[in-house]
Amino acid sequence: MGVHNCMVNNTYADFKMLPNAEAEAAFQSDVLSEGYSAFRRLLDGITEAIKTAADADIAGIEHSIAKASRLFPEPVNFSPSWACIWSELEATVAAKKHVLSSISHSDRTGEWQVIMDNPQVVQEVVCYPGLDFHDAAYLYAYFRPQLEKSEYIRLQKIQTVIQEIGNLNK
Repeated sequence: MGVHNCMVNNTYADFKMLPNAEAEAAFQSDVLSEGYSAFRRLLDGITEAIKTAADADIAGIEHSIAKASRLFPEPVNFSPSWACIWSELEATVAAKKHVLSSISHSDRTGEWQVIMDNPQVVQEVVCYPGLDFHDAAYLYAYFRPQLEKSEYIRLQKIQTVIQEIGNLNK
C-alpha cells in the first residue's frame, strides 16, 4: 500500500502534508503519470487556498507554490496556458499579502468593491460591487498582476450606499 496509493487523488491537502522527499517523489510520479487532470486539481487547490487565505495562511501558500514549482518545473508540459503559472500564482499571493498587511482586521467589515479602468482607452469600467472583504481582497489580488499600462485597480470599502431598483412593471 504505502504512501503512493494514498495520494491517488493528488489533492492540495495531500500535497501540503507531504512529510518527506520520498512522499514528494511519489506525489510527483502520480501527477506526472495521470497528467493534466491531476495537475489541474493541484492548481485548483492552490488557487482556492489563495482565495480563502487569511493573514496566517500566506506563508504556507508561498511555501506550497515554491514546492510545487520545484516538483513541476515545466507546467507548460501539462498545458501551454500554464507556461507562467508559478509566477502568476506568486504575484497573486504577493498582492493578497499586500492587501492583508495594509488593512487592519477591524477595518475589514462591511461592503467592499473592486474597480478597474484604463482612462487612456475607450472601454467600460469594470466594477465588482457588494463583496465581503475576503472576496474583494482575492479579486484585487487576482487582477492586480494582470494590469496593463495606464490601467488602475481600486479596492474600496463602501461607507454609504443608496441603491434603487428599476420598476419591473414598466
